[in-house]
Amino acid sequence: MTEAESVLWNSLRNKNLGVKFLRQHIIGDYIVDFVCQETGLIIEVDGGYHSEPCQKEDDDTRTRYLESKGFKVIRFTNEEILFNIESVINKVYNLIK
Repeated sequence: MTEAESVLWNSLRNKNLGVKFLRQHIIGDYIVDFVCQETGLIIEVDGGYHSEPCQKEDDDTRTRYLESKGFKVIRFTNEEILFNIESVINKVYNLIK
């Protein structure tokens, strides 16, 4: 896991938000960073390369696929997680409640 993924995982694991999250979970041809199957929420953590045009296109395709399977996908940058984890957790909490 990256540092940002580790920070986020510490807040998500052990049902800290009242629901179970899995990390590095396979859905179809993709491995998602975090998923709560109970609520259908997928959390992706994006490093700097995700802003490159080719990667953005791949991410959009991936998101459309996951949404077609009934999931809601949210993305956070490494910086959001590392420098404002409280805001990230509040956003996640509001989506699962």
